[in-house]
Amino acid sequence: MTSWNALDAELALWRSAGRCATLWCRDDDASRDSPPLQRLFEIAERATLPIALAAIPATLEQSLVEAVAHAEFAIVIQHGYAHRNHAPPTERKMELGLHRSIEETLAEVARGADILRSRFGQRFAAVLVPPWNRIAAPIVAKLPQAGFRGLSTLGPRKARWPARGLTQCNTHVDLIAWRRDRGFIGVEAALERLIIHLQARRERREDADEATGVLTHHLDMTAAGWDFLIELVSRTREQGAAWIDVRSAFGMGDGAEATCGRSA
Repeated sequence: MTSWNALDAELALWRSAGRCATLWCRDDDASRDSPPLQRLFEIAERATLPIALAAIPATLEQSLVEAVAHAEFAIVIQHGYAHRNHAPPTERKMELGLHRSIEETLAEVARGADILRSRFGQRFAAVLVPPWNRIAAPIVAKLPQAGFRGLSTLGPRKARWPARGLTQCNTHVDLIAWRRDRGFIGVEAALERLIIHLQARRERREDADEATGVLTHHLDMTAAGWDFLIELVSRTREQGAAWIDVRSAFGMGDGAEATCGRSA
């Protein structure tokens, strides 16, 4: 049984090695303001937790722009263009696949970036989050030409730079049980996935420099999921870990520096 004590033990091994475990939080499917979004921002403010808010350009509403303007710890990144599936029913859902021409897809996501940049200004970071965490390799290769500096999917990254000028930093713990009931996956499952990635980083079986990513979807989060996130941030900080913002996670040079060190 995976427990909070197991997480404490893993982070103790990081400290014993003189290393700082870094984590980051990505939240997907933002289009408008809502009570769940305000709950996320409230948690972020109370915990000084940086949030990378993945917004859908085609369905963006002014209410989201206004909400982000008052959310100190939120940075907007891009969630595809319209979160629309272009794959046939026999395939897994995909917006950024090869079901259309590469040129059409790139033009669309570039248009989406222009929308977000014009609405959010300096609160926008040019990081692309593919809907359903899927994107075709030929499109990845051309993302820098469309102005993107970062790519984020799910699972340990295979390469830090999947294309020249493009940094990848993924999430590793999705808190939603999509195939079960769309509720919280549970404390044990979440901790197990978190510890697996932290341990693999510490032992250098995975890229040690890829911050461990926690993925939320504010519209689908339950009370148990929110409670877990609050406890996770508090517990990991007590054990010397650092929650970094999206610009730091992607090495953009203008993000907040990681602050490590066990709380008194």
